[in-house]
Amino acid sequence: MAKLGRELRSQGLDIVDLSLGEPDFDTPVHIKEAAIKAINENWSHYTPVAGFMDLREAICTKFKRDNNLDYKPENVMVSTGAKQSIANLVLAMVEAGDEVIIPTPYWVTYSEIVKLAGGTVSFVATKMANGYKITPAELEEAITPATKLFMFSSPCNPTGAVYSKEELKALADVFMKYPHIYIMSDEIYEYINYVGGHESIAQFDELKERVIIINGLSKGFAMTGYRLGYMAGASDIIKACEKLQGQFTSGTNSVTQRAAITALTSSLDTTWEMVKQFEIRKHRTIELLQDIPGFECAEPDGAFYVFPKVSSLFGKTINGNLIKNAEDLSMFLLTSAHVSTVTGYAFGESNCIRLSFANSLEKIEKGLGRIKEALAGVAEAV
Repeated sequence: MAKLGRELRSQGLDIVDLSLGEPDFDTPVHIKEAAIKAINENWSHYTPVAGFMDLREAICTKFKRDNNLDYKPENVMVSTGAKQSIANLVLAMVEAGDEVIIPTPYWVTYSEIVKLAGGTVSFVATKMANGYKITPAELEEAITPATKLFMFSSPCNPTGAVYSKEELKALADVFMKYPHIYIMSDEIYEYINYVGGHESIAQFDELKERVIIINGLSKGFAMTGYRLGYMAGASDIIKACEKLQGQFTSGTNSVTQRAAITALTSSLDTTWEMVKQFEIRKHRTIELLQDIPGFECAEPDGAFYVFPKVSSLFGKTINGNLIKNAEDLSMFLLTSAHVSTVTGYAFGESNCIRLSFANSLEKIEKGLGRIKEALAGVAEAV
C-alpha cells in the first residue's frame, strides 16, 4: 500500500496517508543536539555488540524510573531497532518443533520471524468484545508441551489494546503453571497510553526471569530513523542474543546510542506533549468514523491506530467496485478516495482495516471525509 501510494503521489495525485506507522512529529531538539554533539566529539568508531555500557546503564535507570523494574547492564542489550531485538530473541530461542503462541490481531513481523527460526505459530484469535485482548482461558487452551514462547504487545499494534495490571496478573497466573514457556512483551508503544500508567508483565517477580521486554526509541521519542531498540531479560538470554547479533550487524550506530542516552535520561515533557496531541486526534478520528457507514470501531487505549471492523461491506458493490474483502476495500479507498490504509489481513484479522492518526488533524479530517464520500454509494449496493 505504501508503494502504491508513492506511485500515485508521483503521478500528481493528492494521497492522504492514514497508513503511517510512525509519529509525524520531529525528534525533540535536545535529542538532536545530543546527536550533533556526538558527531562533533567523533563518536564514529565500532561500538560494543551489546551497546555502550553507559547507554545500558541509562536503560536500567529508565526501567527503574518508569516501570519500577530492577535490571543490571548484563540484563540489557541494544540493537538496530526493536525489530532486530525481536529477531535476536526468536532466532536464539526458537527452533524446529517449538510452538509460539501469538494472539491476533498482531504485528505481522512476529510470525514471520518465528517461521524463519523454523518454529510453528499458534494463533489465538481475540475478540473485539474483549478489547482484542487474550483471556486466561484462551491462553491456557492454546498451551501444549511444545509451547516455547508467547509473543504479545501492550499497547498493541494494530488495535491499540492495553492490558491492565489485573489482566496481566491473570495471564501471569496461567504462565506460572507452565515453567517451560517464555514471554516476549513488546512495549514499544509504552508512552502512548490514554488510560493511565503503563503496566508490564515483568512486574510479577515470580515470572520476571522468563519475561523478555522489547522496547525502543521510535514511537515514544519520534526517532524512527535513528534505529535503536533494546531488550531486557535474563542474562543467559541476553548473552545468546549478543552472540547472534555479533554475526549479523555487530553494534548499533554510535551517534544514535549517544543521543539515546539523552532521550532516556531527560525529562519526558516532549513525549507527553506528543501523546496529548495523539489523544486529541484519536477522539476526532473516532467521532468521524462513527459517521461512516459499514465501520464498527472499538476505541483504542494506546498506540496511534484505529482498527475498524468493515466486514459488513464485503460482498457489496460500491460505485461499480465489488468489495470481496479488506484488501479490496483498502485498494478501493486508495484508488477512489486517494486515502492510504492497511488491510487487517496483514495483522491476522481479515475483517478489519487499520487507520493511523499519526497525521495532522487537517489530513485526518480530509482523509476520513473522502472515505465517507467514497462509501456513500454503498446504500445502493447490490
